[in-house]
Amino acid sequence: MSVRLQLIEPETGGDKADAPKVKLRIAVATQDMKSMNAHFGSALRFAVWDVTPTDAQFVEAVGFDDVSDESGAHQTDVDDRIGPKVDALAGCNLLFVLAIGGPAAAKVVRAQIHPVKLSAPETIASVVARVQAMMVGNPPPWLRKVMGVRTRSMDFLDEED
Repeated sequence: MSVRLQLIEPETGGDKADAPKVKLRIAVATQDMKSMNAHFGSALRFAVWDVTPTDAQFVEAVGFDDVSDESGAHQTDVDDRIGPKVDALAGCNLLFVLAIGGPAAAKVVRAQIHPVKLSAPETIASVVARVQAMMVGNPPPWLRKVMGVRTRSMDFLDEED
């Protein structure tokens, strides 16, 4: 069972032309809502943020009662712990975790969410800053795809020296 806590902003009625064109919704696997410090299956919560190159907004926290034990062993019972987590992350573009198993990663990718494994825990603020830094300039190809940005033109290859 999952619990959702959402931040609801009042309508501002402002001009949308000033809004940044590229926005990513990221989810961060967390045990404490301060750091990216959990494996996908054992995460008690996911902190969900909307991130642009210049701004970041906390959107919601999704919590779970039934999590795995990080042993890496697949559960033999009929309870599906992966499906509800993937469903709860619908609409996210990126998922930051310490680890994610093959079957869970496959379900996440099928839901059009790009999983990103980090080698060590780090604060949610630093994860957000990392995403913002990657969004500026020349993002890596996998991020350009997630952002829906066309790949760079290779016209320069046709030019004579």
